[in-house]
Amino acid sequence: MLMDRYNIWQKIGIYAAILVFLTFILLPFVEMFRTSLSPMSHLFHSPYEFWTTEFSFQAYHDMWIKVPLLGRYILNSIYVATMVTVLTMIFVIPAAYAYARLEFPFKSISLGAFLAVNMFTGAVLLIPLYRVMQTLSLLNTYWSMIIPGVAFLIPTGIWLLRGYLEKIPRELEEAAFVDGASRIYTLRRVVLPLAVPGLIVVGVSVFIGAYAQQYLFAITFNQVREYQPLAAGLFEFIGYQSVEWNQMMAAALTGILPVIIVFLFLQKYLVAGLTAGAVKE
Repeated sequence: MLMDRYNIWQKIGIYAAILVFLTFILLPFVEMFRTSLSPMSHLFHSPYEFWTTEFSFQAYHDMWIKVPLLGRYILNSIYVATMVTVLTMIFVIPAAYAYARLEFPFKSISLGAFLAVNMFTGAVLLIPLYRVMQTLSLLNTYWSMIIPGVAFLIPTGIWLLRGYLEKIPRELEEAAFVDGASRIYTLRRVVLPLAVPGLIVVGVSVFIGAYAQQYLFAITFNQVREYQPLAAGLFEFIGYQSVEWNQMMAAALTGILPVIIVFLFLQKYLVAGLTAGAVKE
């Protein structure tokens, strides 16, 4: 009886902690949505009022008029994030496999160096990166945002995928080697089919990272409006006199819809990948 009561209170504590965590995570999005539905006259009302009878979707209509290229900005963000994800995975898969299966000099040191890259922000390397882009004539192109994105996300992808590949039994590869298969053939035909859930986890993580980290490189390396991603394009909502916050929040919520759709569509695969990587032996 005492144990049952303890288990009940333990579950209540866990659920309460999850509820508090979700509240802190979702509250900014709830406030963004409320702001997008509120008229400007209500946003600065004192004292603060969460609810108003004047809610409308007018800002979602006006944002297309205020920023005619908003659709182009969203498509640019999707394109850049997709290209970054594809190129990153091309480099990450063989590198993660090498770190998971092969032995070579300075393996631990180089792996630690990859992790150290994540300690630096893009702002630290903006000047040398600008010179590189200028030398390669890549300024004011999509590649000026794609290449730095790939460079900064490869280390994260290697660390995530390496941990998953290490859980795949080596005996499967050894059986393929006995049958005369090469390492590349084994990677392509044996390892990668088993690693699909892990690949999806890494791919989605890279896509979200690439979609969210476009602002700094865009405003530094790209001055052509037609190539700007959403993060930089939102600056058009900032006027000289005032900011239409309801329209800006409407545009921001519209811009993150592709990420939400990708996450919802691949949610079951993400859960399968995260759990499978933890239990495979």
